[in-house]
Amino acid sequence: MKNPRGSILPGISNSSEAPELPIASKPPKASRREGVFRFFSALKGRAVEENFPLLPLREFVLFPHTMIPMFITYKAGIAAVDAALGRDLRLFAACLRAGDGSIVLDTNPGNSEGIPDTYGVGTVVRIVQHLKLPDNTYRVVLQGEYRATIDTARIRSGCAMVTINPIRSSGAADMSNREIAALARTVQKSFCQYAEFSKRISTETLTAVEKTDSPERLGNLICNTIAVKAERKVELLGIKETAERLEKILETLELENEIFGIQKNISGKVKSRMDKNQREYILHEQLREINRELGKDGGEDEFADLEKAIDAKHPPEEILLKAKKEIQRLRKLQPFSPEAGVLRGYLEWIADLPWSEFSVDSGDLEAAERILNEDHFDMHKAKERILEFIAVRELSARENGHSGIKGPILCFVGPPGTGKTSLGKSVARALGRRFIRISLGGVRDEAEIRGHRKTYVGALPGKIIQSMRKAETINPVFLLDEIDKLSSNDFRGDPAAALLEVLDPEQNANFTDHYLELPYDLSRVLFIATANSLHSIPYPLLDRMEIIEIPGYGDMEKLAIAEQFLIPKNLRENGLGKAKITFKDQAVLEIVRHWTMESGVRGLEREIARCIRRIARSAVQKQYGKDPGKPLESFKKQVRREDLEKLLGRRKYKKDVVYREARVGVSYGLAWTETGGTVLPVETISFEGSGELIITGNLGDVMKESARIALSYLRSVSGEYAFFMKDVGKTDFHLHVPEGAIPKDGPSAGITLAASLLSTLCQVPPKPAIAMTGELTLTGRILPIGGLKEKLLAAIRNGMERVILPADNREDWEELDREIRSSLAVDFVESAGEAFGILFDGGILKPKKTCKPKRVNTKTSAGA
Repeated sequence: MKNPRGSILPGISNSSEAPELPIASKPPKASRREGVFRFFSALKGRAVEENFPLLPLREFVLFPHTMIPMFITYKAGIAAVDAALGRDLRLFAACLRAGDGSIVLDTNPGNSEGIPDTYGVGTVVRIVQHLKLPDNTYRVVLQGEYRATIDTARIRSGCAMVTINPIRSSGAADMSNREIAALARTVQKSFCQYAEFSKRISTETLTAVEKTDSPERLGNLICNTIAVKAERKVELLGIKETAERLEKILETLELENEIFGIQKNISGKVKSRMDKNQREYILHEQLREINRELGKDGGEDEFADLEKAIDAKHPPEEILLKAKKEIQRLRKLQPFSPEAGVLRGYLEWIADLPWSEFSVDSGDLEAAERILNEDHFDMHKAKERILEFIAVRELSARENGHSGIKGPILCFVGPPGTGKTSLGKSVARALGRRFIRISLGGVRDEAEIRGHRKTYVGALPGKIIQSMRKAETINPVFLLDEIDKLSSNDFRGDPAAALLEVLDPEQNANFTDHYLELPYDLSRVLFIATANSLHSIPYPLLDRMEIIEIPGYGDMEKLAIAEQFLIPKNLRENGLGKAKITFKDQAVLEIVRHWTMESGVRGLEREIARCIRRIARSAVQKQYGKDPGKPLESFKKQVRREDLEKLLGRRKYKKDVVYREARVGVSYGLAWTETGGTVLPVETISFEGSGELIITGNLGDVMKESARIALSYLRSVSGEYAFFMKDVGKTDFHLHVPEGAIPKDGPSAGITLAASLLSTLCQVPPKPAIAMTGELTLTGRILPIGGLKEKLLAAIRNGMERVILPADNREDWEELDREIRSSLAVDFVESAGEAFGILFDGGILKPKKTCKPKRVNTKTSAGA
């Protein structure tokens, strides 16, 4: 048992005899009289208002009639002990609720949040002895007096004070009642059985339980001794009815005894099995020695060992028959013949592969979630999918009696450096499985996936079977890294087509490698693929995978990742783990904005490592080179924004090409790339010609089509806008997207191209600091886009104040972090007309013609 930020003194049992401390304290006489009066008033049922300092305990429950030594090292406990020493030496000890990881005390009297979150039931305890240590902490011996519940709580003089109501046992409270006496004897008998199983109950405690004649004392002694969770002890502490309390204690003891009995039975079976295996091993060794003496120790033993090794793996019947057949062939061959070597290697592969061995998955969802959160920041969708798989596997195991559900085929898609590969390792750690990884980048031969036929010289199985042998289990976490980098098919076959069987849950139970020529079960493997883009993955392969997007990180997310993961990791790797080196937040953000240009954090980690290496070099040259024995704890350094150019040199990156003033013909789009988002300026000029559209800037076919669609749409609505030139058909337009060395393509720039052309046609500049994205149709509709988070991060990074988005992307916007949504004003539009109304003032619209009413000849009308 542990108490909050302290522990019970080692080697001291929970008996009624407390160890002697150097200083023993006695309360003042008046305080003692007051305490005695309160105690006997509680026993007689009098309603006495009692105020005590609150002593919060973590995962520990104190019971009456017990004496416990402990250290008090945390602020709330020290404040409570100080208050009790000035009163009658009494405290109210209560256990903190689960999940309260810290014990803090707000000394503001008006703040109710400063009261520790404890259970409402506890024990009034007396400080029997205390010793104040040099660091102002306490070593105390506490004696439980009686149970009580909290009525009210408040802060007074920096200490949490509670008003309590004593718990008075209802029903028969002594052994005179036959039912209570019988129940108490049953509890005593069950506790004796528990003590035999546990082997940790002292003789004094067992004697006290057997000889007590008070049901209340009996329950307190047993509850204090048994090893159950704190929540269960609190429940037993708060029961008023004597019979009900004894029944609950009996139920708890019987459950623990049943668990002990099952454990003992399992241990006996394991020991018996081990004895049998050991006997067989000794007999085999004796037989081998006899054969050696008789001169029979030769090739036959080798074949027998190979057959036994295959039998020990418990392969399917088909594989076992095939292996035995090949062993019979091997017996007939000459030992040094080439065919014998090939056949021996083939059989060794069968013997080395896992056929039935599997890792027992961890079914603890909380532990799995904690591991995933420890290793990676954010990634909520990926983590939720993994936790869903663990939950489904656990339910399936309970229903079917085994954990043999098919593993999902996941594909993590996102920019480089966002933690996709390392997330696979965390998934394996959270599940308790083996982790294996193969890189598919540049793989161009189908045989690397399926293997070569064993008739070829130097033939081997493919990477899938090789990795399964390394995993040694049939249910590892299998990472297929960079699946989008597979080379296109050539004369050696298509590796992407070879993966179709591997990644199909309906087919991979019978995956056939060319070398083995036997079906191998991959259905229980958890396959995780990673990719930077989905465009290069063939559709049949993409259709077999569940896509989980891993978006890029914003500046504040990168700051959190650097503080929680990257900086501590690089300090340890560079020998400065014990040094006191810190990075100011502004310094980290400056590195993010001017020394890196990425959606992930790989470049950020490199720059942080550069800073730390420079600091390490400086520390060795100036301080620790002269005095090697000087402790690293004394080295202190704070990296500020002003220090970065000295540590990292000049800035590497500037912001995108963005003009701060409004210009005619210039609009700003948002683009997604494999390295993250970027702002895409579009420039258009016009001059006399024949209505030709010139497009430059290294644009792809889709983007060129978007430009032609934008111009055609604007010509179709020329009656609504005040074009500066009279005849659009005699005007040429030159549309350019800067940074022509970078290829650009995609349909989402349609509205941006249309806005640039409209600004040139009307000679009116768009409003500044507005970016936009959306595919434009020929009728002016705005269609949804992808990569929303990366695009918005680029807009924030380049100082955009407002963004125009398609209306169909509203749900994607609402799923984004609050930090991103609070940094930008967003307008959702369904048509180009709505977007133009936001971008331009009313000056681009043609004034509507007002028709004069016709004069009517009233006489003629009347005559008619």
